[in-house]
Amino acid sequence: MHVLLETERLRLRAFAGADLDNLREMDGDPEVMRFLDSGQPAPELLVTRYAQPSPFGYWAAEERDTAAFIGWFEFRPVRERRTEEVELGYRLRRAAWGKGYATEGARALVRRGFTELGVVRVTATTMAVNTGSRRVLEKCGLRYVRTFHEEWAHPLPGAEHGDVEYALTAGEWRRPGTP
Repeated sequence: MHVLLETERLRLRAFAGADLDNLREMDGDPEVMRFLDSGQPAPELLVTRYAQPSPFGYWAAEERDTAAFIGWFEFRPVRERRTEEVELGYRLRRAAWGKGYATEGARALVRRGFTELGVVRVTATTMAVNTGSRRVLEKCGLRYVRTFHEEWAHPLPGAEHGDVEYALTAGEWRRPGTP
């Protein structure tokens, strides 16, 4: 098992075939998918494409003490083969919500990106009405950049309010007081 990083309570590791059922179960929860358009990436893609060691991509997240699957984190280049700007994302099982796991994992990825991987800018997007995810991004030091509107074939409830972009640069992250 290739482990990307460990925090006090989490382990982020490469996906394995055993994760497929957990991913399908998580994606089958309407509350988990409430703010997500098509549910991308598909569980099969995560398991087949992201089983290989790389500092960028999608990572299975599990509790460090119990090895219980709690979801996944994304930390991948915005433009292919250009690692100076990366997108941060996450999806957690409902049972993992409200425990600080999203913030803990996201902060660890941001820190690693800026201290070890040469990342210059971290960006993230979510629906404007997804206040939980917006709060996680703010706790990680990302700042609101803009609201934008996309055309969706099957808009989700709240889509009329648009999506929001958050970002953080390495210089901003190094300032005192940034998480």
